Amino acid sequence: MTRVLVPFTEGVEEIECIAVVDILRRADIEVCLASLDGKAVTGRSGIGMQADAALTDVMHQDWDMIVLPGGLPNAHLLRDDGHVKAVVERLRHERKSIAAICAAPTALAAYGITRGRRVTSYPSCQPEMEALQPTSVYVDEAVVEDDFLITSRGPGTAVEFALRLVARLCGEAMGEEVRKSIVAV
Repeated sequence: MTRVLVPFTEGVEEIECIAVVDILRRADIEVCLASLDGKAVTGRSGIGMQADAALTDVMHQDWDMIVLPGGLPNAHLLRDDGHVKAVVERLRHERKSIAAICAAPTALAAYGITRGRRVTSYPSCQPEMEALQPTSVYVDEAVVEDDFLITSRGPGTAVEFALRLVARLCGEAMGEEVRKSIVAV
């Protein structure tokens, strides 16, 4: 079974996190929502979100993809967490898929993952993205794919982002099947 790790913490953008988890699970992908300490967190809009596990308990498992949702301070807390960085670097070494949306691509830029790659992020994060990785090619598109890397802009692009993740992991046909089942345009 295809497996995806979604680390998250305080201030996570709920739409970006839940839309991804929901749509991936509709494609029968196993998704683990891992908070840094295994406890519930409060998102940016005040919605409580329960974790499936603590990141340290699952980080060494076999994952096909890691997805970093945005929101602040979530994106910065993920960026500064050594365990998140270790999983991202391991998956990069294993040539697995790495995805981030909204402010979270800044974490990938800080890790050096976006070097020389086409990327996008929340519009106000563009200067930070360019400062962290001047060789990245910033693109103003809803979802940007470059080899193993998938980035997206923000809450309004979360469904399209999640559908692209399904297509990446399960093929275009499954992506279209899920798109039709949720009546996405």
